[in-house]
Amino acid sequence: MESENPARLIMPALRSDALSGFAHEAGRIADTLEIGVGGYIIFGGTAESVRRLTADLLRRAGRSLLLASDLERGAGQQVAGLTEFPPPMALASLREPAVVRWAASVTAQEARAVGINWVFAPVADLDVLPENPIVQTRAFGANPNEVATYVRHWVEGCQAAGALACAKHYPGHGRTAVDSHVALPVVEAPAADLEVDLVPFTVAIQSGVASIMTAHVAYPALDASGLPATLSQIVLGRLRGAGRFDGLVVTDALIMDGALMGRRESDAAVEAIQAGADLLLYPNDARRVRDAIEAALSSGSLGKERVGESLRRYHRALAAASAPTPPVTRGPYDSANALADVLLKQGMMAGSSAPTLTAPLDLVVVDDDIGGPYSPGASDYIHRALGNDQIGRYGGGSRVLLVFAEPRAWKGRSGFGPATKEALAHHGAGADLIVLFGHPRLADELPSNAPVLLAWHRQRLMQEAVARWLGQRVASA
Repeated sequence: MESENPARLIMPALRSDALSGFAHEAGRIADTLEIGVGGYIIFGGTAESVRRLTADLLRRAGRSLLLASDLERGAGQQVAGLTEFPPPMALASLREPAVVRWAASVTAQEARAVGINWVFAPVADLDVLPENPIVQTRAFGANPNEVATYVRHWVEGCQAAGALACAKHYPGHGRTAVDSHVALPVVEAPAADLEVDLVPFTVAIQSGVASIMTAHVAYPALDASGLPATLSQIVLGRLRGAGRFDGLVVTDALIMDGALMGRRESDAAVEAIQAGADLLLYPNDARRVRDAIEAALSSGSLGKERVGESLRRYHRALAAASAPTPPVTRGPYDSANALADVLLKQGMMAGSSAPTLTAPLDLVVVDDDIGGPYSPGASDYIHRALGNDQIGRYGGGSRVLLVFAEPRAWKGRSGFGPATKEALAHHGAGADLIVLFGHPRLADELPSNAPVLLAWHRQRLMQEAVARWLGQRVASA
C-alpha cells in the first residue's frame, strides 16, 4: 500500500532564494514527490510565496503532507510579512506565561494560514552553560521548573491553535560547549544533572506535545557507546519507556555533522530509524535515504514492525495537523510591537536610567553575526525608521553603539569574536549608549561604562522598537 511507503518518513528541506523564491527547488520537489516523502521543512519566503508553495505541494501530492518550519520567534522568523516575536528568553523575562501562550497561538494561526502545520518549537533546552554556542536566548532560561512552565504554555497554545508543536532538543542541548552543526558534542555531565535537563521535556509530554526533536549530542552517562542521542536506542528507548512518549520523534537536521561523524547520510538515517526515531529531517539526498531504508528492510537489519510503528505515528500526526483551525483568540498585548516596547521599557541593564540623547545621533554598528553560509538579517532598520533628520554621523550628537550578536550555527562560540572585540574597544569608549541585540550576559564583555539597553535580537521587530525608543529620548532632549 502507498500509505506504507517508507519514504513517508523523510522530510526534505525547501529553502527560498532572495531572487527566485522557491523556483530553484523545482527539481528537488519533483523528485521527492515522486518517491512519496511525508512532508517538508520550509525556510524563508514571503507569506504569498509560501502559501503558493504549500498549496502546490498538496495539489501535486494528492494527499496531506506535514509541512514544518523553525518558528521559535513566530511565523515571521521564516516567512516575511507574518508576525515576529522576541526570542523565548525575552518572552520569559516578562514572567507572564500568558504571553508565551499568546505568542504560540499567533504563531500557529499564522503558520496554518500559509499552509505550515508543524511548528518546530518550543526549545526545551536549558541555558545552563555560558559557553554554549547555539542555545542561548533560544531557551526560556536556566531554571528547569520555570522553563517547563513556559514550554507547557507554548505547547498548549500552539496546538490549541491548530499546529503541531515540537519540543527540542531531547534530552537537552543546554550543556554543550560545541555546536552540533559542526561536530559531535559530548556532554560529560552525570546522570543526575541530565535528569534536571529532562524536566521541560517531561512536562511537554504531559502537556500532550505532538513531537519531540532529538539532539545530535552524545551523553556517556546515558549511553556509554558515544552515539548521539539521534542514533541511540538507549536514549530514545528511555523517551519511549520511562518518558511514556508515543508521539512523533523527529531527528534534528541530517545535514549536521553531529549526526554524520564517521558515517554516510543514508547510514545515519537508517540508524536513526533503528534507534526509534520516526521522521528523518533535512537529508540532502532523499532518494538515496529512501533506497537505504528499503535495502535495510529487505536485508532484515531494519525491522518492518519498527518502520510500521513510525508510519502509524506519522499518519496519526498528519490527521491532527490537517484538522480545521479554531477561531483566533485575543492575547495580553494588542501586537508584537507593543510587546517589544514593553521589553525595552524594562531593558536598561547598566546606568540608573535611560539617558537623554542629542540629535543627530551617531549610530555605530558592531556586527558579530557577519560571516557563515547564510547572511544575517539587516542591521539598518533603525536607520530607516529614524531617517536622516535624526541621524548624522560626526554631527555632534550622541553616539549610540548598536551591537548585534545572535546565536548562529557557524560561529562555534558563545561570546564576541576577535574582530567584534576590537571594534568594541575602538568605539565603546566614546559611546553615550550601547544597545545590545543579544544575550544579557554579553553585557559583561562590553568594554565601556556607557548605559546598556537590552534589545535581545537583531530581528526587525526589535530594531524598530529601538528606533521608537530612541526617537522618544531624542525628542525629549
